Amino acid sequence: MQIEVYDLTINGARVQISLAAVCDSFSSLLWDVQYYGCGNFEVYIAANARNIEIFQTGRIIGRDDDKQHYGIIESVTLEMDAENGDYLTVTGRFLMSLLSRRIIYPTLLFSALTSYADMVRLAVYRNCMQSDNRLIPGLRHGNTNGICWEQKSRLQVSYENLMEWIFKVCEMIGGTANIRLQETSAGSGVYTMMLDLSQGADRSILQNENAHIVFSDSYCNLLTFGYSMGLSVQKNVAYVLGCGEGAERKRTVCYRGDEPASLNRYEVYVDAKDVSDETQENGKTVPISDEDYIGLLMEKGAKNLVPITEISEPTIATDNRQYQYNKDYFVGDYVTVEHERFGLIQPRIQLIGMIESYDQNGRTLTPTFKGV
Repeated sequence: MQIEVYDLTINGARVQISLAAVCDSFSSLLWDVQYYGCGNFEVYIAANARNIEIFQTGRIIGRDDDKQHYGIIESVTLEMDAENGDYLTVTGRFLMSLLSRRIIYPTLLFSALTSYADMVRLAVYRNCMQSDNRLIPGLRHGNTNGICWEQKSRLQVSYENLMEWIFKVCEMIGGTANIRLQETSAGSGVYTMMLDLSQGADRSILQNENAHIVFSDSYCNLLTFGYSMGLSVQKNVAYVLGCGEGAERKRTVCYRGDEPASLNRYEVYVDAKDVSDETQENGKTVPISDEDYIGLLMEKGAKNLVPITEISEPTIATDNRQYQYNKDYFVGDYVTVEHERFGLIQPRIQLIGMIESYDQNGRTLTPTFKGV
């Protein structure tokens, strides 16, 4: 496996991304892919004039065996040690972090039912792709895959960090967003940045469309196992109050599925005064219908529902010939995890993160699973 370093040159509204160097002599590499958040990386490499020239902040890092995830160098630290040698520590986040440099401004309003894919694409276009000082050069809309992105809702959002808002949407609907590099033409060595929206596949034992992926101590592919489940932070009913004063405030109650009751009911209050009941049309202020406004309040309430926390953090075998990461299964997929000795089985659990670690001891995979 080799590390690829790309040069990013901006000239006004134009950008040129080209391969600058390839490196395979690093001491260690951490490659942290997250489904509902922005992944990150760390490279630990000998410090010399050549590597200091290669690893510069603002450059893009990739891997020759992973064409989906690319990072931007945000920090380079030089450590000098007469005994152990001089080293560079290079860190950064994946390219989705570019969207953290923008907020949603001005207000984005979808009073009519709109797909989440269209919401995200319009938010990115308005805040990153128009020809002004807010433009992120070289960023384009890429592929959209997954039925979760076809779901429709109403929404109003103002001034939130763009990247954080996108990942909130992702976690709510079960999708993910990622920015990758794509060569503009075969062999050109020039790349553009593509924003993809996607959804993980179900590979659990509860379905029969895809081959099953089962991590188990009985299969010798589960090396360590950590498990936690908590009810204390759960919120499954939201009382949402919007604009107005006192008893005149517009309101609704939000929950998923059948309304929870008795000891299974965990309530939360959501102040939605920031959700306006007016919009602008052709330069005029017009009211939003009560039906559409309640839809906006329901969306606000859904964002404040908190499910039961169920997390597994095992270590899985990297030399397992049964399943190969990024070939047979991917971050975002639903799989099955069981531990026979403790009698625990999670028949359908989502792989929401994977830390790949390379060092002198070889390769380690540390996944994070989340119950659904």
